[in-house]
Amino acid sequence: MNHYELLFVLKPTLTDEENKAQIEKIIGSIIAQDATIVATDDMGMRKLAYPVEKNERGYYTVAYFQAPGVAIAEIERQLRINEDILKFMTVKYTNRKEIAQFTKLADAAAKKSAAKEEAKEAPVTEEAPAVEAPAVEAPAKEETEAKSEEA
Repeated sequence: MNHYELLFVLKPTLTDEENKAQIEKIIGSIIAQDATIVATDDMGMRKLAYPVEKNERGYYTVAYFQAPGVAIAEIERQLRINEDILKFMTVKYTNRKEIAQFTKLADAAAKKSAAKEEAKEAPVTEEAPAVEAPAVEAPAKEETEAKSEEA
């Protein structure tokens, strides 16, 4: 099994639900090719380096996976026919240094995903904003001196 990184950019016009559905569809097509997903990283909406199909922004996602070499052709074919994908890029990691970097990136993505899941599951407690008493200003020194002279 070879180590791969797949970066794909979805159209910015998709809703959050549509983005999640497209990501799940792509991950499903990777798994269908006897691949093992190591980690995924949703990078979110970002500005593109140059306009693609008149779009200035795109929703970035990276998938780290292990798959046989013959599976990549089918995965990329499915990415090409998907109209919601603006761009994609597949990187193969081959030597030991590259595989070590792959492992490091995949671990970081897994930790980031786990942190996001924990944040979603943690109960959100909203505290009532503290109400401050209106500030009472002390009379200026000149005013107190003027009042004492009048008396």
